[in-house]
Amino acid sequence: MFNAALLFFLVITQVVTAFHALIYKRDPKASWAWIITCILLPPVGPILYLLLGINRVRSKAQRLKGSWPFLLPGSPFLYALDKSSEIQDARNVLCKHTIPPHFHPIAHIAEAVTQRPLLGHNTIQPLFNGEQAYPAMLEAIHGAKRRIYLATYILDTDGPGGEIIEALASAVSRGVEVKVLLDGVGEFYSRPRPSMVLQRRGIPFARFLPIKLTSPSPFINLRNHRKLLIVDGGTGFTGGMNIRGKHMTQDPNNANPAQDIHFRLQGAIVSQMEEIFLEDWGFATGESRQGLTTVVDGTGQAICRSVTVGPNQDLNKLSVILNGAVSLASKSIHIMTPYFLPPREMLGALQSAALRGVNVNVVLPARNNLPFVHWATRNMLWELLLYGVRVYYQPPPFAHTKLFVLDDFYTVLGSANLDPRSLRLNFEVVLEAYEEELGRQMSEHIQSTIAVSREVTLREVDSRPLPERFRDSLCWLFSPYF
Repeated sequence: MFNAALLFFLVITQVVTAFHALIYKRDPKASWAWIITCILLPPVGPILYLLLGINRVRSKAQRLKGSWPFLLPGSPFLYALDKSSEIQDARNVLCKHTIPPHFHPIAHIAEAVTQRPLLGHNTIQPLFNGEQAYPAMLEAIHGAKRRIYLATYILDTDGPGGEIIEALASAVSRGVEVKVLLDGVGEFYSRPRPSMVLQRRGIPFARFLPIKLTSPSPFINLRNHRKLLIVDGGTGFTGGMNIRGKHMTQDPNNANPAQDIHFRLQGAIVSQMEEIFLEDWGFATGESRQGLTTVVDGTGQAICRSVTVGPNQDLNKLSVILNGAVSLASKSIHIMTPYFLPPREMLGALQSAALRGVNVNVVLPARNNLPFVHWATRNMLWELLLYGVRVYYQPPPFAHTKLFVLDDFYTVLGSANLDPRSLRLNFEVVLEAYEEELGRQMSEHIQSTIAVSREVTLREVDSRPLPERFRDSLCWLFSPYF
């Protein structure tokens, strides 16, 4: 009797999970993979699907959406949806008279996808590694007068992370509003856990999808990978850098340094960054916030827009923007990323760009902190090399930098990698910037890195020994779930 009941239960879970994958998966390949897994691998398949395959975020986001003040009618953050002639005219003037005509189609694609406007008069300052980024962040926190919002995937409780926690505690003691958003998985990278230290120091915090035994956890996907620090609504920091000692690349005691670039921003774009933080905070806490402040004007030359990426309503937005940008490149495309497993559409766009004479360079770390991602990437590099895309391995220390620079003018920066986890499974934030000075500076940084890097050849990839090819192919097969 027990065996019959167990068999019946297993069959039901197979059917239900396979049916769910058929109905809700957008990618037919992913749908087929999950259906086959659920049917052929009981009970492991259905369990894996329940843990990794279901997007539980969208329904909860929809329930909370109505309580977030910046999504209510009349909110100052609905300017992206405002179709009044005054708003439209202002944006058209900004686009026509400040952005070169060659880049207008990219701007129109991004606006249609994000429903956020371009904002002008911003200043963007690159901050290389922890040696430049952390002192600048500490200076901003110490100078805060009204509010500090911090979101990070990893926050170490010693070294630079400990210094930032102490600065936040000092801000709380002088009456500054402080909110810290931690990822429910990312916080486990640090000991003691940052939530415990923040609680002990009296710093308000929340955890994004914390690990627990009941719904909506446990997850290893659907992580908040965004890095945001917003101070008084006018100064912001974002990029790919976590807050941890390994980004101190000049520290002789740092056994595993990781180089990266963070960015300090001032101007109206910071209001969009604040909007994103408050949306995540509302999701994590259920809180609504009234009395949002006005946009802070700046004096810089950069025109910017924020782009949110996630498995909710933001799915595939970054991919659409980047594919459109690649198709419009006329001179060069420079990509620097630690994890490179782009979707098929982006591979095709890069191949086409190289074939029409665009200088396409992809810079990857020679030594990756996630070897299985490196191996999976090796399995698909031939598709780019065959059509003239040039790929380089930069020497250690490990490069965690995420940059996309097109024609030395259009720059995409932020927390997203070009892999399935960032593009489909995690919550990310990037900024697109239209500015010649920044584009040239980031292009020169990538070019200087290429000068000391090793170029990967098609012959090298094709001549891998059979055991390596098998390993790389196996990792590539599972790359959608990395």
